[in-house]
Formats: sequence, structure tokens, C-alpha cells
Amino acid sequence: MIRLLQETDTDRIAEIWLNTNISAHNFIEKKYWEDNLETVKEMFPQSEVYVYEDENTGKIQGFIGMSDSYIAGIFVCRDAQSCGIGKQLLDFVKTIKNQLSLSVYQKNIRALKFYQSGNFKIQSEKIDENTGEKEYFMIWER
Repeated sequence: MIRLLQETDTDRIAEIWLNTNISAHNFIEKKYWEDNLETVKEMFPQSEVYVYEDENTGKIQGFIGMSDSYIAGIFVCRDAQSCGIGKQLLDFVKTIKNQLSLSVYQKNIRALKFYQSGNFKIQSEKIDENTGEKEYFMIWER
């Protein structure tokens, strides 16, 4: 089930955010993600966040964070990855937005392929000032 974030969800999605970033971005120091956790937690209530909640267990397995039509990220807990949750979250926001954009690290090959399979097209390349890593800016249009 996909639903809007509730205040009581914040700790769970922060845990997923941290663990997924550390795992997916092993080319960035773990401390970078840990140092940004509190700031990100403060941003959740100000963002458009949809969570994927397992209907059987009631446990949140993943979420997508949005700012207007910009996808800040899709995060799925490790034990639920490759089960279609990320695709369901992406397909859900595609039903409510006419255009979507995002940035993805070039070294995050798995995410890059995921977005390309969802018909996102690379528009430009830049360096993330915070990490020094190259990233692609991608767009999807209905």
C-alpha cells in the first residue's frame, strides 16, 4: 500500500534513508550520510513523501521523497529490494505528475539503470558540490 507520510513514520524512513544511502553509495564516506541524517529528518515533513507499507506486516518497506516534480530519492530497505517496491513508488508518482526530474550519481549504476528503465533521459552532467561526485540530471515526461 502506498500512502502519504505520517508524523509517526519519520524514524522508520530516516533509518531506511541512512542504511540505503550507505549501501548504495559506498564511494561516499559513511560519515557524510550520518552527518546529514538530522537535517534530512527535518526536511521530511516539509516534503511530499509517499511510503510503501507492507499490507501484511504494516511495516514501511520504502519511500519516495518529492519536492514539486523533483524526486529527491527512492529508498527501499535492503531486505525488500528487487521486489518491485521502487518501481511501484515511481509508477505511483508518474500518475500524479506530468514531468519528473532527479539527480543520480554516475557511480550508482543500479539506480541509473533503474531510472533509465523507467524512461528517464539524461539531460546533463555535473559535479555534486557536497560530495565531489559526478551526477546525471534526468527527466521523465508523460
